[in-house]
Amino acid sequence: MPNPTYIPQDFKSDQYVRWCPGCGNFAILNAIYKALAEVGVSPANTAVISGIGCSSRLSYYMNTYGFHTIHGRATAIATGVKVANPALSVWQFTGDGDCLAIGGNHFIHALRRNIDINIVLHNNEIYGLTKGQFSPTSPKGMITKSSPYGTIERPFKPAELIFGAGGTFFARTVDVDIPTSVETMVAAAKHHGTSVVEVLQNCVIFNDGAYKMISTKELRAENVIFLKHGEPMLFGKNKEKGLTLEGFNLKAVSLGGRGVSAKDVLIHDATTQDFVLHQKLAAMSAPDLPIAMGVIRNVEESTYDDALVNQIHEVQSKSRIKTFEDLLDSIDSWEI
Repeated sequence: MPNPTYIPQDFKSDQYVRWCPGCGNFAILNAIYKALAEVGVSPANTAVISGIGCSSRLSYYMNTYGFHTIHGRATAIATGVKVANPALSVWQFTGDGDCLAIGGNHFIHALRRNIDINIVLHNNEIYGLTKGQFSPTSPKGMITKSSPYGTIERPFKPAELIFGAGGTFFARTVDVDIPTSVETMVAAAKHHGTSVVEVLQNCVIFNDGAYKMISTKELRAENVIFLKHGEPMLFGKNKEKGLTLEGFNLKAVSLGGRGVSAKDVLIHDATTQDFVLHQKLAAMSAPDLPIAMGVIRNVEESTYDDALVNQIHEVQSKSRIKTFEDLLDSIDSWEI
């Protein structure tokens, strides 16, 4: 249930929102307003950090603390903000170019350290702000301004990168599905550690229709599975399909066919430390298997910021230096 203390309007700034008409960023912005109101942390205790790109304009539209940083450095700044003030709820909004290209090193080390920040990754598989060059997530062969004959690079799959770096929370949604976006962002806020919500986002100008297989409710019913912890992995318009394991591989089956029943369908466990199944779920793609949405992984590990605060307190408790005057008295000095 929404937190009665705040409403979405409380998190809206007075700035005019400037994105191309039809851009998926509008839906993402609407979702974060609703999610933050539900989480119930005050705007004065929230910080929104962004880098460079269309998605990174979002920090201007938030009635919170905000920092529009430089290209690829949003994760580093978000880390510093959290370490300097652990009480803040820190959100980073970033694109596939900003986060996975120039910012890739900062991104993977935040995941490795498990800093308690929330990263919303807008993935439109293109550089939009700089007018249509291919990005680290652009499909191989995609024709763009910078690959007129088709890109020859293999794309990053964000989930694989996140799991490889030891990520503790990963969720996925699509921009037009605001309820699922809100649900995953709320879950991310409640997670203690680095959370990543990948939003599959349409760029109406330079990559329109990138996610056309899931752009309508009818198509999503057949090509998407919404995972919920503790519930069977069912999909289809009438939940008539499910996921099972065949050897080491996932398989989509129709219930009632060839003796398959609901009891044969896998139950989603987002909290298991064994992330092999999480990886398989995140790697699924239509039409052979449904695209996984919702919270795929949500495990608890110690965080960098907690460890740092504890270390500082431990060192302080053992040190004879308690004040700035103590520090001055501890070093060599001369009277002239």
